[in-house]
Amino acid sequence: MALFLLHETALGYALFEAHGIDEIGQNTEAVRNSVTDLSRFGKVVKLRSFNPFTSALESLEQINAVSEGIMTDELRTVLETNLPKVKEGKKAKFSLGVAESKIGSHIHEATKIPVQSNESVGELIRGVRQHFDKFVGDLKQGDLEKAQLGPCHSYSRAKVKFNVNRVDNMVIQAIFLLDTLDKDVNSFAMRVREWYSWHFPELVKIVNDNYLYCKVVKFIEDKSKLAEDKIESLTDLVGDEDKAKEIVEAAKASMGQDLSPVDLINVHMFAQRVMDLSDYRRRLSDYLSTKMNDIAPNLQSLVGDSVGARLISHAGSLTNLAKCPSSTLQILGAEKALFRALKTRGNTPKYGLIFHSSFIGRASARNKGRMARYLANKCSIASRIDCFSEKGTSAFGEKLREQVEERLDFYDKGVAPRKNIDVMKSAIESVDNKDTEMETEEVSAKKTKKKKQKAADGDDMAVDKAAEITNGDAEDHKSEKKKKKKGKRKLDQEVEVEDKVVEDGANADSSKKKKKKSKKKDAE
Repeated sequence: MALFLLHETALGYALFEAHGIDEIGQNTEAVRNSVTDLSRFGKVVKLRSFNPFTSALESLEQINAVSEGIMTDELRTVLETNLPKVKEGKKAKFSLGVAESKIGSHIHEATKIPVQSNESVGELIRGVRQHFDKFVGDLKQGDLEKAQLGPCHSYSRAKVKFNVNRVDNMVIQAIFLLDTLDKDVNSFAMRVREWYSWHFPELVKIVNDNYLYCKVVKFIEDKSKLAEDKIESLTDLVGDEDKAKEIVEAAKASMGQDLSPVDLINVHMFAQRVMDLSDYRRRLSDYLSTKMNDIAPNLQSLVGDSVGARLISHAGSLTNLAKCPSSTLQILGAEKALFRALKTRGNTPKYGLIFHSSFIGRASARNKGRMARYLANKCSIASRIDCFSEKGTSAFGEKLREQVEERLDFYDKGVAPRKNIDVMKSAIESVDNKDTEMETEEVSAKKTKKKKQKAADGDDMAVDKAAEITNGDAEDHKSEKKKKKKGKRKLDQEVEVEDKVVEDGANADSSKKKKKKSKKKDAE
């Protein structure tokens, strides 16, 4: 049986034909040894066809399709034009070897071409990849690497590109850091208590809270300086006047030893550091709450920030948690107990991380297992809605929480809970109502904007008209002045012409009189 090999590159699709595979294909080690030697490998595998891509954009599209296991129209035409046709009702006398079994199954479903993807085929494709530039004649060394660079960057960028507001990795890191901070703050607070107890041992029994203890240590510093005038400040700090008076009285009769100023400064600095860590832990908890509201609002409203984040962290991602069945989600975090029970054939655990939910604690001892199973079911639904829904809403989580509350009442009082279909219908209706309200608000906002724009445009038009009127009056005034000037010029010109005419007439009369006088003289 003939074997064809499909090799996808950044330059195009290449089909190779392998000869004599029946002899060497029985041993994968033999194939592996023949791959490195081009003289031997070139006799076995030969290029059948090479169909290059027309552009880098097409190359990227084909690579994305191959990675997702989808056969494109271009790949289908390449296979149908270069492979022997498979007749209906007859077994094919060839097979196609592919590197990815996912795309191989799609090719077989669409074209009925027999596909195989095993270890020996993988070794042959590895040899094709190694000697590819030798099979294609016009391809120079380094051309393939240059062609791979651009599509590789675009492919990686497209895979990494996601919604920044729905990055579940930030939740995983935040919950890990919260756990670490809890341990560190507790151990550091105990160190402050032990250190300052050498100076003021009675304070440990009066102030129990670690954060408040550090604040009091920072305020008191040296117990010998603590007097009655500081009771008001201590009351504001502690929140209880009796406790403040008790601290002052205990400082007067304290059995602790005196500390040097350098030691007190170090205790003061360490207490401030513990307080800063506690404040940062509080800010990190608020950050986790906001991120959970963005990423998994339904899971957050169902089981809270901490339990929801721990479930996502233990599963690896929100997508992995959504893929888990409710039976797996129920015992997430109790894997050791599960495998120990399977090994010893004992009772398997009933709950894992969801035990920290308040619902499990509120249930009675005999109903804790039932409640855990029911809560895991609702958590699975909430995580799937959060993972695969396009709109972020907590309406479904709130309805699921109501269902869990009803189930608790059912176990305690026997009140029948609502059915799932009724709860989901009400949740969908609430989401639709919110969408319509949002749309109406947007429409009203647009209308108000248009009205404001029209009013502004009307004011501009009025200003323009007033300016035009004033400009027109000014222009009329200017034109009148010009007309008056022109009239004056015409009058002046007419007067000058008349004067010239008069002068010319006078000159003509004088010349006539002179001629008559000359004639009289000649006659005499």
